[in-house]
Amino acid sequence: MASQDFNDLLAFVAVARERSFTRAAAKLGVVQSTLSHTIKRLEMQMGLRLLTRTTRSVGLTEAGERLQQSLAPRIEEIERDIAALMSLRDTPSGSIRITLSEHALETVVWPRLAPVLAKYPDVKVEFSLDIGFRNIVKDGFDAGIRLGESVEKDMIAVRIGPDWRLVAVASPAYLKQHPRPRHPQDLIRHACIKRRLAAGGHYVWEFARNGAELQVRVEGQLTFNDSGAMIDAAVKGFGIAYVPEDMVAQRIRSGELIVVLDDWSPQFDGYYIYYPTSRQNSAAFKVIVDALRYHEARQKKRG
Repeated sequence: MASQDFNDLLAFVAVARERSFTRAAAKLGVVQSTLSHTIKRLEMQMGLRLLTRTTRSVGLTEAGERLQQSLAPRIEEIERDIAALMSLRDTPSGSIRITLSEHALETVVWPRLAPVLAKYPDVKVEFSLDIGFRNIVKDGFDAGIRLGESVEKDMIAVRIGPDWRLVAVASPAYLKQHPRPRHPQDLIRHACIKRRLAAGGHYVWEFARNGAELQVRVEGQLTFNDSGAMIDAAVKGFGIAYVPEDMVAQRIRSGELIVVLDDWSPQFDGYYIYYPTSRQNSAAFKVIVDALRYHEARQKKRG
């Protein structure tokens, strides 16, 4: 195959992975019009339509889907081999793509990685904030970060953070106007700040105490899919929010927010970074994992 044809196939795989000409062009370092022309040329050479294009999205035709399934594993194998060769260099280098939640990024990942990445300018990391779950292999990620209970079973998993919990919080002004809830079922009579899930529904608030578990479907004026916005709304007195405790610890200490139903707040498994075995040979990836690895003794000492 001519080198030009191979480059066209690489361009197609990039678009198929990203489902976007804009993102694929940025990743390949070319302008969008050039990438679009490359794909059209490939389709003409093959005599097949590979992509479906709309003003908002890019999809795969049946032929495109089959071509991606054939090409992607082979190209990924080449990329892994190149990454393994690059690991022989004295200085780790390479690009790492990670899917994770906003909470994991803000409370665990970025505080640990920021000082380490400053020492390794050739290690490039792309963070993709996702509320829902992603198939990291199919979607082209090197690793995912999720709670321990959610980690895919066929992946290597390394713990990177302690257990944590959600807490129900409200502003002093709100609690002056409304009776403090004493039981999770009391929330039905309160204005609650709801969370929208990636699947489209609302998060049902989960509580636990002395082995008893309880779920409550709350109602309220506001719904967000972002913890920061929920916290801000709670501070402003719009109602009770159910958010990660470590994200509101400072506001609780300052008195801006008050915890309610504290004895009903359940513990959740800490975060893990998980990845396929093929990523172990990359020096750049090892830098990431070593920086994030959770050491309980060190955590207690810092606390």
